[in-house]
Amino acid sequence: MVMPLVDSASTVDASQAFPLGVSPVRSGSAADGSHKGRANVAVYAPGVLTLEIAYQAPGGNWRLHALPNVSNGVHYGLVEGFPVGSRYGFRAAPEGEVLPLSVPTVNFDDADGGRQRLLLDPYGRAVDQRNGFLTSIRMSTDFDWGADERLHTPWRNTIIYETHVRGQSMLHPDIPKPLRGTYAGMAHPAMIEHLTGLGITAVQLLPVHFHLDEPHLQNLGLTNYWGYNTAAFFAPHPGYATESAQASGPQAVQDEFKGMVKLLHAAGIEVILDVVYNHTAEGGPDGHTVCFRGLGERKYYRTDGNGRYIDTTGCGNSLNFGEPRVVQLVLDSLRYWVDEFHIDGFRFDLAVTLCRNAANEFDPNHPFLVGVAADPVLSKVKLIAEPWDVGYGGWQTGRFPGGWVDWNDHYRDALRSFWLTDRASIDAGGQGGSVARLADAMSGSASLFERSGRSRLASLNFITAHDGFTMADLVSYDRKHNEANGEQNRDGHGDNRSYNHGLEGPTEDEGILAQRAQTRRNLMASLMISLGVPMITAGDELGRSQQGNNNAYCQDNALTWIDWTSTPESHAMLRSTKRVIRLRKEFLAAQPHDYPGRDAQSYLYWYDQNGEPMTMERWNDPRHRVVQLLLGSDDAQVAGLIVVNGGRDDIKVTLPQAINDDGTGSRVFELRLTTSDLHDSRQGVQVAPGERDIVQANTINIYRT
Repeated sequence: MVMPLVDSASTVDASQAFPLGVSPVRSGSAADGSHKGRANVAVYAPGVLTLEIAYQAPGGNWRLHALPNVSNGVHYGLVEGFPVGSRYGFRAAPEGEVLPLSVPTVNFDDADGGRQRLLLDPYGRAVDQRNGFLTSIRMSTDFDWGADERLHTPWRNTIIYETHVRGQSMLHPDIPKPLRGTYAGMAHPAMIEHLTGLGITAVQLLPVHFHLDEPHLQNLGLTNYWGYNTAAFFAPHPGYATESAQASGPQAVQDEFKGMVKLLHAAGIEVILDVVYNHTAEGGPDGHTVCFRGLGERKYYRTDGNGRYIDTTGCGNSLNFGEPRVVQLVLDSLRYWVDEFHIDGFRFDLAVTLCRNAANEFDPNHPFLVGVAADPVLSKVKLIAEPWDVGYGGWQTGRFPGGWVDWNDHYRDALRSFWLTDRASIDAGGQGGSVARLADAMSGSASLFERSGRSRLASLNFITAHDGFTMADLVSYDRKHNEANGEQNRDGHGDNRSYNHGLEGPTEDEGILAQRAQTRRNLMASLMISLGVPMITAGDELGRSQQGNNNAYCQDNALTWIDWTSTPESHAMLRSTKRVIRLRKEFLAAQPHDYPGRDAQSYLYWYDQNGEPMTMERWNDPRHRVVQLLLGSDDAQVAGLIVVNGGRDDIKVTLPQAINDDGTGSRVFELRLTTSDLHDSRQGVQVAPGERDIVQANTINIYRT
């Protein structure tokens, strides 16, 4: 039998309403509470009159106590017999009930008709999940970090690799099976060798906060593989730890996560977390109550004047960033991950929701943004916005303030249009678009970001992401194929700007396969030579396919896991990707450290196929799909020349006059890379300014001088 006890001596008036969560009680200058089992507990629960904490020390019985003090919606008290490793949760005391010294037996481990009997701590550092019952866990932060610290890689040198902890290593043959799909597998030497060999500088992990599966997925026998359904903002997801760590408990899970970060840092790789603070796993008003709804839904969630949820996320609820305590919760969570897990930065899912004011409008001076900018810890990490949500006025690319980098959907659409949908139109006998949008995107979308006072480095350039087609599927499918998701192919975007090159899906036609490979090389090369910050989606460097599924959020299987089987096609794509990443790094290494942030010292000169400056007529004429870009800096040792031929025919292009340090134009261009299948035979060819060189149809030539 489990006997909850009430002991009036366990809560005293010396408690404090801050910090929120469970914290050690300090005696003088020493923290003595965690080992002796004494803790200060503070919870923002404005929706309840009296809040009780139920807790179970390791090996002990459940105990139940009321938090005696309330201040501005924060319930708090000191609790004895509550050491590290204790499970706990909260419940609102029945109105009018006076707690006696002992109460009837309650076994909180027993399911109550599928209902969550205790509420999670919004600041809980770990979550225990057994028999469908969730509890928070009191944790220690002890870990031997050695000399590890955040890497602070400059934005201009950053190359991001978006990946999923589980899918990255589940099928890797050189990683031991017990480590596959785990935090430990992410930092295994075989994985680090791949990442460093590729040349990326940061991994951006899909959500690793504790999350839950939506009921409709459970009914279909599916899971929320991506994890964009957070239930605890301070707790790592235990399902991504090794079985041995999970069996050992939350402390081992936390240590495995920190060990992953430490090993990746040692290899020179930053760790960026994809975080979901826009909504919670509680869903709409008819969803399960696990935390916030039970503590005070009208404060934690955005509602209208009648108490109805305002949903700007498409997930049933939206956290209320018009409420100061919600802003505080998120700032505290972010700071915790930086301080305790040495995280290098964050990508904010549906970031516009975090910046909506009391009128539900996006505000670039929102208290959340101001708080991040003013914070001595958070202002020094990488901040990446997904600059939209699904609410009114939700598209805000280019409007986030200084210190932020935006996912640039304009870039994605421009690159896909030029290399894919335009190509489809041309192959069908029509014509594509002009080179104007492509040129703007590749040069950093300067006009998009200048109104917020930011440079071209505010553009996070991407062509694919977890959401949508992989790069291999972009060139293989005209339509989405999401039947496996159980929604009759209704889910996922219909406008993908993709092109199957003549046949839907897999084929053995060598001509089509060659065209698809060519387009993939063009896309990856364009991504790496563009000004801004590039992001690769995991597996694109190997030609990973999801068989046309562009919304594989619920597919925790081989459809989404990276297939590491080496084939001639995957080897060729990996080799091409490594080559263009290496070129990017070589070029930037030859530029001043603040390139391309200083526009006054940087130059971008545009030429047509005759080596003459581009005219307005050429910019806007869809018949002219050839453009040359000479770029560099006045103080640089090397300049680069990019020649794009988006037409159907091979063309002889007259290279422009290069710029010497003394202002003359006699430096020779050396071909460093062509995306055509002639790269191996043509690399190293030298061409004098004013002379002509061949550029194959639908290819890119990259020179240096």
